[in-house]
Amino acid sequence: MKRFVALLVSSFALMAAPVVAETVAITGGKVVVGDGSAPIDGATVVIRDGLVVAAGTDVAIPANARQIDASGKWVTPGIFAGFSRIGLIEVNAVTATNDTNAADSVFSAALDVQYAVNPFAAPVAVNRAAGVTRAVVSPSTGKSIFGGYGAIVDLGQDSDPITKARAFQFVELGETGHRRAGGSRAASHILFRAMLEEARTYSRNPSLFDSDLMKASDAKALLPVINGSTRLLVHVESANDILKVLDLSKDFPSLKLVLVGVNEGWRVANAIAAAKVPVLASALSDLPYSFEDLAATQSNIGRMKRAGVEVAIGMINDRDAHQLRYSMQYAGNLVALNKVPRATGLSWDEAFAAISSKPAEIMGMGAQLGSLKAGRKGDVVIWTGDPLELSTQVESVFIDGVEQSLSNRQERLRERYRNPAPGALPKAYDR
Repeated sequence: MKRFVALLVSSFALMAAPVVAETVAITGGKVVVGDGSAPIDGATVVIRDGLVVAAGTDVAIPANARQIDASGKWVTPGIFAGFSRIGLIEVNAVTATNDTNAADSVFSAALDVQYAVNPFAAPVAVNRAAGVTRAVVSPSTGKSIFGGYGAIVDLGQDSDPITKARAFQFVELGETGHRRAGGSRAASHILFRAMLEEARTYSRNPSLFDSDLMKASDAKALLPVINGSTRLLVHVESANDILKVLDLSKDFPSLKLVLVGVNEGWRVANAIAAAKVPVLASALSDLPYSFEDLAATQSNIGRMKRAGVEVAIGMINDRDAHQLRYSMQYAGNLVALNKVPRATGLSWDEAFAAISSKPAEIMGMGAQLGSLKAGRKGDVVIWTGDPLELSTQVESVFIDGVEQSLSNRQERLRERYRNPAPGALPKAYDR
């Protein structure tokens, strides 16, 4: 326990160090803008005042810029994790460090993860060092089908991780949803409709609101969902559940739906595309973990993309609090999938966009995040090679134009035990 506390103290010290956005010119690298276009050889990226000024060839370098030679390297936007619980769990087995849901709370939709995201959690630094700079952070559900508000966060080494609070509301409407609602999908859908109707009742006269179904705070929290000003992320996996969710738009036409998980999405891809509902999909599920994803296939994302679905990679219930760095591996595997007979993957450019610009666009943040287009936040990563290859390493990470420390708990443990010598081991984390 003392060693763990010492580690936290060292992490706090790192985050307390002053950080300043510079004017930086990264020159000579293979630049990936991240918008689905092809990489540009021998290009330059300029960051100033925390924003990308330009990316490409024939870019003027400001006289006061710190120049970084990236010849022989790749330069990309930071990885944008499309779905996660980063910063909400420190240790899975320790309940006190798990803030993903409030199973014993009387509240549901009113819960807000911005108050629980911990920028000092060890997984934040680990994933930052791997090139992940932004993430969608969602609650899970407790007693209700609604989990509450999620946020967009950055993984910077400071104490203010929230990029956008109350960015969306999260709801379960698959197998987990039917358990939360009382044991059937019929119950989960009637509960969903009833809660939205109660929110409408609240909007008419808040002072007289009295409901056995939900607290006034929960009803108030659902008002932005009803009027379409806040996205509703819906976790569903089976083709049948997906179709039923799409039908909800008939009763609630203002809902701004985003589907999450969607392992059987390929079976109803045309319907998803026709409804113009975007998807944050699990990347490589090909085994039936439950009855709701018996038709899971690694070709799921590729087939949905070919059908015209706007799709990005998310990691719901897939080590989503700790291993966002797997996003690059998943994207690379989708590229390799094209070499498997009868399989459907993504092109390299599509795959990288699925972990950069696409999740940003789906979450309504494409004008600010996810690419190296002018005016976007200065989230930039320099890699030793192709970022979708497992052997590639991260050399530098910038978030909001500030170069970040790559130090993290795993790295310090590696260095401590790299060359153990006879005798007493050194004090743990003595810096």
